[in-house]
Amino acid sequence: MKRNIVSSRRLLQMTGGLLVAAALAGCGENSPLGFLKGKDATATAKASPAPQPEGGDIEAPELFARTETGLWDGRPSLGGIWVAHPDVNDPQRVRIRNQSNQKTIVGALFRRERALPGPRFQVSSEAAAALGLLAGAPAELDVIALKRAPEAETPPETEPAGDGAAASETPAAADPPEAGAGAEPATTLSRPFVQVGIFSTEQNAERAAAQLRGAGLPAQLREHSAGDKSSWRVLAGPAQSESERMTLLTKAKAAGYADAYAVAD
Repeated sequence: MKRNIVSSRRLLQMTGGLLVAAALAGCGENSPLGFLKGKDATATAKASPAPQPEGGDIEAPELFARTETGLWDGRPSLGGIWVAHPDVNDPQRVRIRNQSNQKTIVGALFRRERALPGPRFQVSSEAAAALGLLAGAPAELDVIALKRAPEAETPPETEPAGDGAAASETPAAADPPEAGAGAEPATTLSRPFVQVGIFSTEQNAERAAAQLRGAGLPAQLREHSAGDKSSWRVLAGPAQSESERMTLLTKAKAAGYADAYAVAD
């Protein structure tokens, strides 16, 4: 009798050991018991989104969007960062990405007047340097137009009426502005500025602005960022009339910036 009891105990111990071993082996990744194991950090990591333009710009593919090969011919060029394409009607501000290394910059897009054999995107020397392009080596570029994001409307603030007083339905008339207050006259032009270039370094942008000021033009810089990349736009203006804007354009082109064009800001 005692021998049977001892044998039963040994059988139970062996069975229990086998069950524990099976449970531990079942904690693998493909096992229903896998929840007992910690999550793999690499499996749950999410891909970082591509850098988006900052400073109030949003992508506008309805204006221009192409993914084609581009080429820098190896010659130095003026105007900072730009690309040219034969399908362009009006100059645009664009986001340019080198598909091979994902380097991204913001620059200008112009019309390419002559359709030459080879890649359709012509790339400036400064754009090629920022994108990592080699002279004479075609690369696939993704170019998309940018536009200003619409500003959110802020509802007017209303003051609570005093105790026992009814709110007036008719707002009080604003006092007319005093003449000769020294305020800058508002322009009626939708594009009062002239952009002469977009530059990847502030030093080059300052050099271009100094050249414009030397030609008698009011010049200013606007910094824009896309991810960890910054660029500087050089503008002349603002013009108060169409004739003044034409004068700005003429002087900018005479200073060597043949691709200067009118912009909103």
